[in-house]
Amino acid sequence: MGIPSNVEEIFASAYSAAIYISRIMKLPPPKNKVFVIGESGIESELREEGIPFIGGTDPAMRRDITPADFEGLADGSLLDPDVGVVLAGLDFHINYLKLSTAFQYIRRGAKFLATNTDSTLPMNRTFFPGAGSISIPIINMTGQTPLALGKPSQAMMDAIEGKFQLDRGRTCMVGDRLNTDIQFGVEGKLGGTLAVLTGVSKKEHWETENAVAVPAYYVDQLSDLRAAAS
Repeated sequence: MGIPSNVEEIFASAYSAAIYISRIMKLPPPKNKVFVIGESGIESELREEGIPFIGGTDPAMRRDITPADFEGLADGSLLDPDVGVVLAGLDFHINYLKLSTAFQYIRRGAKFLATNTDSTLPMNRTFFPGAGSISIPIINMTGQTPLALGKPSQAMMDAIEGKFQLDRGRTCMVGDRLNTDIQFGVEGKLGGTLAVLTGVSKKEHWETENAVAVPAYYVDQLSDLRAAAS
């Protein structure tokens, strides 16, 4: 997209989740495997941290559920006894088999984590279901709320601060969603928060009394910053 950057400057929620599992949870083997609901990006981050995982992009999970699956999930014969975490993220191939498998792992004691709680995903000038929407059926089934490792989780803020040694007072959070981006910056006590109106949230969303977070500044679009700088 023409934005100068490198890999070290990108701190995504999947990376935050992998760091949390490997360096905070430190699950002892053998019950240290992760069942993934998500795409290859999550798998890459887990692989980089040396975390064993199943599910995800495995073709065996991208199919219709069968009577044999129901039986195997019910008696546990289709479940990996080493799974200690269910990690849910954005999954373009979500299906009944994946949801049923995740449910059975959590029922048996696996920890429930989510990369982020974004309800929608802005793409192609409209919105689609986000990673947070993928978790909703599992929340309904289990009655549990996952620990989310993306914005506005302050565990993610602490990890970013530790990696980049940033000065919070001189840092501004820029984003288009109040309940993730702006709330992330406000709760993280950053020096500023800037809402961009080309995405999810609009002015009327924070001009109400019960707004989840209020940005310190806003612009119609990111290119306005270039005009202001000149």
